[in-house]
Parts: sequence; structure tokens; C-alpha cells
Amino acid sequence: MGGMPLPTARTPLSELDPPIALGALDGRYRGAVGALVDHLSEAALNRARLHVEVEWLIHLTSHDVVPGADRLSDEEQEALRALVTRFDADAIAELKEIEAETVHDVKAIEYYLRRRLVEIVGGDDPARATSLSELVHFACTSEDVNNTSYALMVQGAVTQVWLPKAVTLVDQLTGMAHDLRGVPLLAHTHGQPATPTTMGKELAVLAWRLRRQLERVSGTAYLGKLNGATGTYGAHVEAVPGADWQEVSRTFVEHLGLTWNPLTTQIESHDWQAELYADVARFNRVLHNLCTDVWTYISMGYFAQVRGQGTVGSSTMPHKVNPIRFENAEANLEVSNALLDVLASTLVNSRLQRDLTDSSMQRNIGTALGHSILALDNVARGLAGLDAVPEAMAADLDANWEVLAEPIQSVMRALAARGVEGMTNPYERLKELTRGRRIGQAELVEFVRGLGLPPEEEERLAALTPATYTGIAADLVDHLVR
Repeated sequence: MGGMPLPTARTPLSELDPPIALGALDGRYRGAVGALVDHLSEAALNRARLHVEVEWLIHLTSHDVVPGADRLSDEEQEALRALVTRFDADAIAELKEIEAETVHDVKAIEYYLRRRLVEIVGGDDPARATSLSELVHFACTSEDVNNTSYALMVQGAVTQVWLPKAVTLVDQLTGMAHDLRGVPLLAHTHGQPATPTTMGKELAVLAWRLRRQLERVSGTAYLGKLNGATGTYGAHVEAVPGADWQEVSRTFVEHLGLTWNPLTTQIESHDWQAELYADVARFNRVLHNLCTDVWTYISMGYFAQVRGQGTVGSSTMPHKVNPIRFENAEANLEVSNALLDVLASTLVNSRLQRDLTDSSMQRNIGTALGHSILALDNVARGLAGLDAVPEAMAADLDANWEVLAEPIQSVMRALAARGVEGMTNPYERLKELTRGRRIGQAELVEFVRGLGLPPEEEERLAALTPATYTGIAADLVDHLVR
């Protein structure tokens, strides 16, 4: 086929140092999502595993679970915990070397901790270090370590990174709703002019919806288990028949700051993860709705995008300031939800007592939350760059006096119900006046004055305008506490 041949001597980008990111989150958008690396990267996973292994060793020895086993001193416990707090590039490199030999990531953690234990407690008594090292990963299956590690990682990522950003955004939106509570806005239902509202009330609806989802996410229970290869405590009971292994497991899991799951197969069932990801995805979808609404308001001229921020709107049209923050957010929310949805649907399934689909799937949690965080960042920046344009909203209201057909026919219905004569068929009479055509103030007032209304009602309706027909929209914003 035709076409220019590809150059044959290109520099392999995959071989450059430092490494070039394959994905956008670790490349172009690293600054916005970098905080997640501390929670959901491969290095963070290994640090969490080390944390669980250290705490399990301390838990066993501190509670005399294995009769005759030596206790760790306070100084030794502190030194072991420092392995986690000081986990660094050297530890990552050593673990990589060990895993190259074990071809098993959790086993590599076990061997790494054994090495450090010999250094910490060995001293003049290497036999003591050897005996204590047998309690590293004692009676555990890899999934005992992995499930608690992931629970801790996700808990940290959500409570320390995602939730604070989401709460800040909703607070920002709440502030806008209060600031614009009294600015009249022509509503559009089915894309057609409809009963007026206020811009603040419409933003408040979105803020209210987002807050409900944040409450659900904030109430997440992060579950963990430690009960062996098929959830029966088989090895535990055979090794130490006298121990109350359910109590040992419960207290250990709760010591980690997690909720104990007493009934599992080899894996913790991940139902809590599916619930969490569904809630985050629902938040994302409401946020997506906000993006499309605000984008539309910008296109209608109801919001002006602040100029002078050093941005280029269009490469060819100097007058344009494109609503790219909201468009970027939409795309990232859709990527995030695609991943969150597949995580939620896949993680709740496991063949019989164990398969390995969850292992690969869970490595995408950081990417799923990363795209959501990137969207949060874009929306926050987009909202900060907006100025309301009440004049544009007022102009649309003044061009649509026919929306007052609703209150006029409603007043007539109420009067008819009270027995006032001449108020029959109000809907039909207003339909004849307004359907399919525009009317102005003069036509509407003339119509009102010809209805035979009681004087008080006639004057009230004659004075009504689309901009004042907003009901209690402004007061409804008070449901949002700043």
C-alpha cells in the first residue's frame, strides 16, 4: 500500500531514563493525582503488606497467642514499625530483588521482614531471632495480608485524598448557590422555556445531590479478614488448639482500623469495595450532570468565563474562551466510572473458594479514583473561573412572558374552586393565548384584565413578571448549610 515509510532509526522512548509514563495520570496529569501514589501504587501496596505483617507479628507476641513464644520489647516493636514509616526506595529495590527469586510478591515481604527481624532482635541471641521469625506470616494465606492491605490503602486514598477534594468542591458549589440564590433564571424542561427559578436554587439541587453521595462514601465500612486458606482457621487451630482464633482475628483486624468480616472463603468477599465504588460512581454521575448543565449555561451566556488567566481558548479564534474544564471533567468522569463499574461487578465474584481475577482487578483502583480526582480538580478550576451574567438571564426571562400562563391558570382554578364565577376552563383559555407563539407583557396584562378576576387578584397578576415568578426558590437554598 502507499504512504511514507516509518523512520527506521528512531530513539526507543521506552528505553529513556527517567522512564516515560505510559498513561496520562502518571504523565500529563501527575500533579493533580500524585497524592494517590502514597496509597494505591505498587510501592504503597508493598508498604501496606509490610505494615500488616509487622502488626500481625506484634499482635501474636503481645497477646501470648502462641504459648512459649518470646515477647518483643517496646524498643523492638518500635523498630519494626519504623520499617513501615521509613519505607523508602532502598526497601522497594530490595523487595524487587527478593521477588525476582520468590516469584511471589507476598512471600517477598515475608522474607524481607525476616531479614530485618534478625537485624533488630538478633544481637547476641540469634536463636531468639530465629524462633521469632517463625511467627512472621504465621498461619496466614497471602490473601490474609492482601485483603487487609487493600482495605487500608483504599481507606487512606478515600478518606485522605478523594473525600477532602470532593468535600471542598461541594463546599465551593454551595457557596455559589448561596451567592446566586436570588438571581432569576428561566428554567428549561425538555429544552423548552419553563417556570422560572433562580440560578442559586439550581446549583443547590446539584450540591444537595452530591452531598448525599458524600455521606454514603463517608459511611463506608472497610472490611478485613484473617482466617486462613479457606476461611476455616484450619492451620491456626492445628498449630495452637487452645487459642480463641476468632477473637485473635477480630481484635487484630479492628486494631488495624478495619471492620472484621467473620465469614469468608480464602478471600474477603470485596462486597464493601463494590458498594464504595458504586457510591463514588454515583457521585461522579451527578458531577457529570453538573458539568453538562454548567456547560449549557455558559453556551447560553448565563455564565461568562473569566478572562485574563493566561489561557488560550482557541488556537485560531482569539475571541473564544472554551469551557474545557467541564469538558475534560466529563471525559475523566466517564473513564473513572467505566473502571469503577467493572471493579464493582467483577470483585464480588470468585469461583468457589478462590480465583485470581481480583488480584489484577484491584490494581486498577488507583486509576479509577485518579480520573475522578482529576475531574474534581477540573470542575473546581472551572467553577472558579465563572462570573454569573444576570443581564443575560434577565433578557431570556423578558423574552418569555408566556411562562406566566401557569400561575394565571392556577389562580383561576383556585378561584373556581371557591365558587367565583367566570373562572372556568382556565387551562384551555391560556393555551389558546400562549401555545406555539410568543407574547409580551402588554398582551399578557391585557388578557389578565379581561378575565373578570377579583380586583386584588387582577392587580397581583398584572404586576407579575417572569423575573418575579420564582416562588420560594431563593429560600430553598437554605437547605444547604454553608
